[in-house]
Amino acid sequence: MTRARRLAELIEEPLLVAGPPYVLGGQANVRYLTGLQSSNAAVLVEPDGSATLYTDFRYANRARALPGLEVVETARGLIPAIGELLAGRLILFEEQHLPHALYRALVDAGVEAVPSSGLVERLRAVKDDDEIATMRRGGVLSDEVFGALARERFTGRSERELAWWIERSFREGGAEGVSFEAVVAAGPTAASPHAVPGAAPIEPGVLVTIDAGCVVDGYCSDCTRTFAVGEVSDRLAELHALCLEAQLAGLVAVAPGVNGRGADAASRTLVEAAELGWAYGHGMGHGVGLQIHEAPTLRPDSTDVLEPGNVVSVEPGIYLPDEGAGVRIEDLVLVTDDGCERLTRFTKELLTVE
Repeated sequence: MTRARRLAELIEEPLLVAGPPYVLGGQANVRYLTGLQSSNAAVLVEPDGSATLYTDFRYANRARALPGLEVVETARGLIPAIGELLAGRLILFEEQHLPHALYRALVDAGVEAVPSSGLVERLRAVKDDDEIATMRRGGVLSDEVFGALARERFTGRSERELAWWIERSFREGGAEGVSFEAVVAAGPTAASPHAVPGAAPIEPGVLVTIDAGCVVDGYCSDCTRTFAVGEVSDRLAELHALCLEAQLAGLVAVAPGVNGRGADAASRTLVEAAELGWAYGHGMGHGVGLQIHEAPTLRPDSTDVLEPGNVVSVEPGIYLPDEGAGVRIEDLVLVTDDGCERLTRFTKELLTVE
């Protein structure tokens, strides 16, 4: 069954899909349903499963090469043009992804536009065999890059230099690009969950948290490891051990039927028991796929329920600005029928680098 036909089972009126943007440019939901990588396309899925793909001159030829779609070439002003073509019809639209001005363009053209939310994302959350195979390849490449990184010298090099080394290595390994700008966070920089790599040389005696991912055939990977630069204090080693214990508990909790809140709690309880709950301020994880952040979520307020085929990150962290230190450990995992499978397998031991 095509993805458009699966979507058709969820709707009683036509749904216009036009978003959202994803990491390498383009529209994740459009690509998911049609295979077209484009920054200016929309697909109208009918309740009978038929689909019409709208795009402009720049992408029309590639669109016509795709199977099972009617293709309509429009002006570059895509949504107003679609509004003129669909005047007088009632359609659903993705309210999270269509700006108000474009919604107005549909309405002003005579379309009865009814908001809808999360239908394609619901399908995307459960990966099929081809998607899983692609994400396994991304995990293998991630392991290779982290393995090579562990043999690199850190001391005296800047966070930015190492971040560029990582991004270049992913490209040289065959990735289309990176899932996000690589994070290399040494010492005090690592005390921020979304750290920005700096230009100062890395000094020995600190922990360095590295968060990086690549894109393989449109699908993202995501992995974080924390390294010791030379000999580190017992305190830093203990923080790493605690974070690893929490991460392993989170992995055990990831299984079908478990809700996001419960999975998150499995890792968070251990950090809270060490009286560091305040330093673990983000969710344990999130879905990964065509986007680096997608459904389902694993965090204290999540009501998502895990099911086989979900691919999620498991990434507890501890951030101590007053101590100038932070640690995070992350794996990308596939939810299976009886638990989960790690897609990123590089060691999580506290490796010492030069």
